[in-house]
Amino acid sequence: MNVLIIGNGGREHALAWAVSRSPQCKALFCLPGNGGTAQLGQNISIPTANTQEIVEFALKHKTDLAIIGPEDPLASGLADQLRAVDILSFGPSADAARIEASKDYAKQIMKSAGVLHAQGESFTAKKLAHSYIENLNTNNPPVIKADGLAAGKGVVVPQTIDQAHQAVDDLMRLSGKIVVEERLSGREVSAMTIATDNDIFPLPLACDWKRVGDKDTGANTGGMGVYAQPQFTENASTLTERVHKPVLAELKKRNAPFQGVLYAGLMISENNLYVLEFNARFGDPETQVILPLLDGDVLELLNSTAHGNINKSAVTTKDQVAVGVVMASNGYPGAYKTGAIITGLDKIDNNVFVFHAGTKQENNRIITTGGRVLCVVALAKDRKTAREIAYQNVERIQFNNAYFRRDIALYESVVTN
Repeated sequence: MNVLIIGNGGREHALAWAVSRSPQCKALFCLPGNGGTAQLGQNISIPTANTQEIVEFALKHKTDLAIIGPEDPLASGLADQLRAVDILSFGPSADAARIEASKDYAKQIMKSAGVLHAQGESFTAKKLAHSYIENLNTNNPPVIKADGLAAGKGVVVPQTIDQAHQAVDDLMRLSGKIVVEERLSGREVSAMTIATDNDIFPLPLACDWKRVGDKDTGANTGGMGVYAQPQFTENASTLTERVHKPVLAELKKRNAPFQGVLYAGLMISENNLYVLEFNARFGDPETQVILPLLDGDVLELLNSTAHGNINKSAVTTKDQVAVGVVMASNGYPGAYKTGAIITGLDKIDNNVFVFHAGTKQENNRIITTGGRVLCVVALAKDRKTAREIAYQNVERIQFNNAYFRRDIALYESVVTN
């Protein structure tokens, strides 16, 4: 098969790694890819926003399967455009991807499907949003969310009512519509499933650490570390029955059948299970710990799903725990420097995975190009051992202004939505 992976993050490197191991993979193109994907296939310098160029490339190179990583091209209808020219695609249509692209729409789906979720109201007028906050009968400031995609900058968890009002002003400028949502606290779980509108296959559960600083301090990020499989909640199959299946049925009822990854961000709070959000693609950095836990043919799993019939026997899940530590450029998620040479990648243990995100390959060297640079992943029989191995290997990798949290998977993270 000729396979095209769209995206340039750690998620896409993990997908490229998993797909390249399949005996069915004959040619692998990554668009635009990164320094890690360049070692597995051919990087193609086409931005993910240039959907027409992507379609033309897929046709020219007789692509058998396109795997779409990021949310933006899914929301803009890339999967629809590829299918329109008979290119098989793993990823939902634009209609189905609305469950991620619009938080207001997602709440409508969850309400109709009878799924317990964080309560809130949507606003297009700042005055009404400010009035709503003033009249809340609670001492906890609400969470303010941009309705649409906002490149990871669309959620504010204010500490005071004044900060909540400021967030309304800031996010209204960003999005035009916002959601003011009740504040919940508890253990957060990422529950991803491979899904069609007729079938579903749960993947291992994962927990990620979003704050930039140790002890969950500082700004929210795309994720500073992650582990799978947590033991403090129901298993993935049970969660799928409660959450994903009714939502998929509701999407089908609305003529938006799903095919790809349906990812539920869950909060376990006071013995209740709430859905915070849905995503319509693989998570990042969750994918980097989940795929190494799968034995078998991941390409067959994704390809069969794209055909509408999930081959659940294609993979099995290892009885292990995976811990991933993100190495970032100091300053992320704010301003940071790039262009640093990365060394020590040749000193990594054989059973440890290093997935690239903000990197490029240049003259046989790997150079930093982004905020989140690498994710170092170790597997072991328990979380303690896996995190020890991961951090031992993190310490062997060097680049100027490298930064990482030192408490990933040290404890069960309790977070606020």
